[in-house]
Amino acid sequence: MIVHVHATEYDRSGENINRQVYELERQGMEAADVIVCVSEFTRKTVITKYNQPSSKVVCIHNGVEPQNCNKRTENNIFGKTIVSFIGRVTYQKGPDYFVEAAAKVLEKDRNFVFVMAGDGDMLDKMTALVAKKRISENFFFTGFLKPDELKQLLAETSVFVMPSVSEPFGIAPLEAMSSGVAAVISRQSGVSEVLTHAIKVDFWDIDAMSDAIYSIGRHKALSDMLCEKGKAEVAALTWDKAADKLSELYNQIANKTPQI
Repeated sequence: MIVHVHATEYDRSGENINRQVYELERQGMEAADVIVCVSEFTRKTVITKYNQPSSKVVCIHNGVEPQNCNKRTENNIFGKTIVSFIGRVTYQKGPDYFVEAAAKVLEKDRNFVFVMAGDGDMLDKMTALVAKKRISENFFFTGFLKPDELKQLLAETSVFVMPSVSEPFGIAPLEAMSSGVAAVISRQSGVSEVLTHAIKVDFWDIDAMSDAIYSIGRHKALSDMLCEKGKAEVAALTWDKAADKLSELYNQIANKTPQI
């Protein structure tokens, strides 16, 4: 029996876990002969939080589909630098840290616009926080976006931010970088293990996050370098490579398993 772990209850809920969900996950892991995790970040969680022996827990990173996005454009309806958060508006994704960083950037430069694309149980709380910070004129909520709408947003975005509190992997920044967008990502993510040309910050470090956003938005040389090298880097992270590694693992397991 092989179990694939793409997220755990600790990722979704922090330390305030649902014990029933946790127990179901733990039982599945206990029954497994091999546990495949999407990152070393998740592998560590499985070993330490679910008490699984390291010898049966392996990591195979995710890949990304090549993005057929609209051509990147420097122009947009705002005439300002667009910074985007794309994902579920939930605890795990750290939307409140995105809002806090936006407020810090806008304190020193109002020529930025922040867009939160997605839906989730923290959406109302985020709209209230934006109002409290008095940044509503430069902050927009789109709700869930269809694929074509998402492509258009990425075409106009200068900085993509993933401030996740606990992210087993995180494909969204790969999709953004594949589209030629510079990315700022949380160190508390699996995808940070495979990326060199993204700026990495701790999710809770609002100062570092806002500084990274401001620097990319205001320094064209930095932005161009991250966009160019990031796009090339992500092009090598294919699903075919992930599938080859998984196929090799399956074959190793099959060769070790006694035939009945």
